[in-house]
Amino acid sequence: MRFLEESEADDPILSVVNLIDVFLVVIAALLVAIAQNPMNPFTHDDVTIITNPGKPNMEIVSRQGEKIVRYQASGQVGSGDGIKAGVAYRMKDGSMVYVPETQGATQAQTQPEAPKP
Repeated sequence: MRFLEESEADDPILSVVNLIDVFLVVIAALLVAIAQNPMNPFTHDDVTIITNPGKPNMEIVSRQGEKIVRYQASGQVGSGDGIKAGVAYRMKDGSMVYVPETQGATQAQTQPEAPKP
């Protein structure tokens, strides 16, 4: 009886079964990681990812449906034509409030006031 018990302890198939269990756990973890990835190809949501925001090497990756667009910052400050559209205020709690300017207020700022007689 002693020889039968020793042969079961030295069986190489038992270690292979343990390796298969380990690989199944690794595969399950990878599937969960793929499912939680925002750029998952199996979801139909529009996604935008910003890496290194505010730095010269900032990159924006945007996915609309099946189309993926990458924007890379050049590190230069942009310029353009435009007018002031409103004012944004940061509150004490960290929230932002945007106050748009009305058309009348914008014209009053750009046109000088007529002298009063």
